[in-house]
Amino acid sequence: MNSQKIISTQKKSPKSLQKTLGIGLTIGMTLLWMFALAGAVYVSQNKLNELFDSALAETAQRIMPLAVVEIINREDLTQAQQVMAFKAHNEPLVYIVRNNLGQILLQSHNADPAIFNQTLLKGFNSSATHRFYGVSAVQDTLHIEVAEPLTQRRDAIIEMAVTLLWPLVFLIPFCFIGSWAFVHYSLRHVLAYRDEIESRGSSDLSLIKTESLPAEIFTISESVNRLLDRLRRALESERSFTANSAHELRTPIATALAQIQRLQQEVSAGPTQDRMIKLESTIRGLSNLSEKLMQLAKAEGGGLLSNEPCDLISLLKLIINDAQRSHPEKVIILALPQNKEYRSAIDPDAFAILIRNLLDNAIKHGAIQNRAIQNRVIKHTEKDQPIEISFSANGLLTIVNDASVIPAEILTQLRQRFVRSNVSAQGMGLGLAIADAIVSGTGATMTFNSPAAGRVDGFEVSVDFSTIN
Repeated sequence: MNSQKIISTQKKSPKSLQKTLGIGLTIGMTLLWMFALAGAVYVSQNKLNELFDSALAETAQRIMPLAVVEIINREDLTQAQQVMAFKAHNEPLVYIVRNNLGQILLQSHNADPAIFNQTLLKGFNSSATHRFYGVSAVQDTLHIEVAEPLTQRRDAIIEMAVTLLWPLVFLIPFCFIGSWAFVHYSLRHVLAYRDEIESRGSSDLSLIKTESLPAEIFTISESVNRLLDRLRRALESERSFTANSAHELRTPIATALAQIQRLQQEVSAGPTQDRMIKLESTIRGLSNLSEKLMQLAKAEGGGLLSNEPCDLISLLKLIINDAQRSHPEKVIILALPQNKEYRSAIDPDAFAILIRNLLDNAIKHGAIQNRAIQNRVIKHTEKDQPIEISFSANGLLTIVNDASVIPAEILTQLRQRFVRSNVSAQGMGLGLAIADAIVSGTGATMTFNSPAAGRVDGFEVSVDFSTIN
């Protein structure tokens, strides 16, 4: 269960700092605007309530003297009278004038007595639907109450809030775009630092430029440069030791091999000469090992890419012609594209080492397969199965040789050093490891297939040079 959690955590893609800051700034700005809007609405609501209450009280105090004169000048003081309007209109403020017994003496033209308080109240008070203001006159014998619907105040607050809110709808996209542009501009040096790291190959361990980086990233970049410098010096020391050791061994090995060959001519046939032959074979193997170690040092070092692209097809033909002269018994079938040219940035020496190791692997293991067939007491008069090499117009190199089907668990280990699919084959198991180092260092891709495509057996190596930048 814990391993599943670890795997699921590792699969999560990293979050973009630019995206996080852009969204965060936009959300923060929106929330601040909303808080400011809420505060403005709260303050405005209190101020509007004060203004509406002041207008309500002023209306009552203006109407009351007129109502007193109107009522006192009547012949029948207890008769209710309704003030007629000059023309039909919607009147938000309505009022009624009552005596101390609660009898209605005067009311506005659209006043509904049911909405007013049943008792005579002075000052401000409210119901569920209206706001009231009451005041008395003539020694509290007359009382006026003015009513205002609360919907009027709510509509004013809502209209003001909408007026303040609608610009936010248009400002949010501009805030996001502006925040994104500002963050992108602020992180331009960090993005350049990232692009420089991404564009590097695995063999480029030179220091990374840290100019104009923010203080938060500068310390990290300095630590990375120190780590790269330590790693580069360690790898250079290891490669230098491997290359120098192999180079220094070539002369004494060649001398020893020459002495062995000379002794073979001086010794007569017998057990001593047989031991001389075995000793010569061992020294030749040591010589091949030193050569492979030098190639491995070259493959794992820098300089696998060239500033000037070269034609890989011309190099391929030269290498195959040389291999054909060294192994005249092998049949090599070469298929090339019609244009007969494919240019790539891979170093010519690195390409030659790659092809020679792949071709050497095909020759050795193809011969092992053919000898195995002969050892089964099957009359076999044909030559070894041909090695098929093709190079497509889009940069795909394919080498197919005759071989038994390699199990999948062994196929995945062939890129490692000193690993061979058949222990009876000559060699040290470094050829495919050297090829894999060159392919990884140049940015190309290499795949193994067994059986080969379209066959029931065989071994196929495919190298795609189109991925080299």
